[in-house]
Amino acid sequence: MDFDHEQNIEKKLQPVAVTPVDDEPVKPRGFFAKIRYFEEVLDRKLGIESHSLDRVHPENRNSPSPLVMAFMWASATMNISCFSTGFLGKQFGLSLGETIPIVIFATLLGAMVTGWCATMGPGTGLRQVAISRYSLGYYPSSLIALLNVIEQLGWASVNCITGGLALNAVSDGHVSIAIGVVIIACVSLLFSFVGLRGVLLYEKYAWMMFFVIFMIIYGEAAHRANLSAPQTVTGMTKSGNALSLIGVIYGSSASWSSIVSDFYVHYPVDTSKVKIFLYTTLGITIPTCIGMLLGACISSALDTNPEWAAAYDIGIGEILKTIIYPTGFAKFLLVLLVLSGIGVNCIAIYSGALSAQLFAPPLAKVPRVFWSFLVFAGILALGIAGRDHLLDVLENFLSLLGYWNTSFFAILFIEHYYFRKGSLANYDLDAWNTPSKMPVGYAGLTAFLCGAAGWIVGMVETYYVGVLAAKIGKDGGDIANELALVFTTISYLPLRKLELRYVGR
Repeated sequence: MDFDHEQNIEKKLQPVAVTPVDDEPVKPRGFFAKIRYFEEVLDRKLGIESHSLDRVHPENRNSPSPLVMAFMWASATMNISCFSTGFLGKQFGLSLGETIPIVIFATLLGAMVTGWCATMGPGTGLRQVAISRYSLGYYPSSLIALLNVIEQLGWASVNCITGGLALNAVSDGHVSIAIGVVIIACVSLLFSFVGLRGVLLYEKYAWMMFFVIFMIIYGEAAHRANLSAPQTVTGMTKSGNALSLIGVIYGSSASWSSIVSDFYVHYPVDTSKVKIFLYTTLGITIPTCIGMLLGACISSALDTNPEWAAAYDIGIGEILKTIIYPTGFAKFLLVLLVLSGIGVNCIAIYSGALSAQLFAPPLAKVPRVFWSFLVFAGILALGIAGRDHLLDVLENFLSLLGYWNTSFFAILFIEHYYFRKGSLANYDLDAWNTPSKMPVGYAGLTAFLCGAAGWIVGMVETYYVGVLAAKIGKDGGDIANELALVFTTISYLPLRKLELRYVGR
C-alpha cells in the first residue's frame, strides 16, 4: 500500500503533457521562461538558434561551401578598423618600407593561429569555449569565456567608433561621433539577433562591396604613398617599436582563435582540415592586409600632403572623405563602409552572448537574446567612452588580445597533438558539458597563469611597460606574445602529465 501511495504521489507531481498547437512550444511562466518561449517560436520561424550552445551532431549538419569560411572573414576584416590600424606604423616611427612586411607577416602569423583552431570546429561540433574544456578544464574554461566577452565588447566598440567617425564625416559634423556609435551598435544588434544563419548570410556577400570600395580608394590614394619617407627612430628603439607593431597586428588576427569554431559547427565532420586551415588563414590575411596596407600608404603621405594631414587630425572618416572624389561619391562610399563595421559586430555580439552562456551552467539557462542585449549595452558604453582615442584603443586593445590568445592556442595545440595524439577519437564529445568527465584544470589554469606572467613582463602598453620589454629601446619592445608562448608551453607539458598521473583526467 505504501508503495502504491508513493507512486500516486509521483504521478500527481509530474507535469501534465500538453500537446502544442501546430507544434508550437508550450507558453511557460516566468520572465526568462517567457523569453525562452519566444526564442523557441522565432527559432521555428526564422532559425535564430535557440539551442546554440548544444553540440551539433553529424546527422544534424548541412553542407555549406568551405569557401564561405573565407568570405565570412573577408567581410569581417575588410573594414575601417583595419584601415585605421595601418596608421600605427607611422605612429611607431617606422617607414612605409618597414611597415609593409610587418603587416603582411604578422597578419599571416596571427591568422595561422586562428586557422588551426578553426579545424576543431567541424570535427567536434562544439563552440570554441566548450572545446577548451578538454584541455583547460571545465571550470577554468570559464576564464576563457569571460575574456571572450571582454574581447568581443572591445572589437565591437572599436568598429562602432570607426563607423561613428565615418558617419560624422558623411554628415559634415551634424551627426556626432557618439550618435554614430549608437546607430552602428543598434543596426549590428538587429543583424546578430537572428543567429548564425543571419550572420553568415550577411558575411557571405558583404565582402564584395567592401573590396570594390577599397580598390577605388587605392586607385585615388596609393600613388601618393611616400616610399622614401624617412624613419623617425633608429637603432634599438626602432627594433623595439617594430616588435610592438608586430604584437598589435598579430593580435588583430590571432584574436579570432578563441571564437572561430563557433561559426564552423554546421560543417560536415569530414570537411578537409587543410581546406579549413587555408580558407580561414587566407580569408583573414588577405582582406586584413588590404585594409592595413591602404592605411599605411596614406599615413606615409601625411607629411607631404597638408590637406590630408589636416583631414586626418579631424578623424579617419574625414581623411577618407577628402581622398575620395567627388564629395558626393565620397559620402556614398563612406555610408557603405559603415556597413563593414557591422560585419565584425555581428560576429562579436553573437559569440559574446555564447561565451556569456558558457561562463557558468546557471547562465546557460538565460536565453541568448538576453545576453545579446547586455553585450550591446557594453558595446555602447565602451564605444562612447573611447570615441576620441581610436589609435590608443587600437594599440592597447589589439596587443592585449594577442597575449592571451597565444596562451590559449598553445594549450589547445599541445593537448591535441601530444596528449590526445592528434585524434578526435580520444575526445569524449558527448561529455562536453559534464564536469566529472573533463580535466580538473590544474595544469591548464596554472599554465595559462604562467603565460600571463610572460605577458606582464613583456608587454608594452600606453600605461604600463613590462620590465623585460623596457630594456628594448627607448619606448620598449613588446615581446609578450613570445614569452607567453614559451612560458605556457614549458609549464603545461609537465603539469598536464602530473595531472593525468595523479588525477586521471
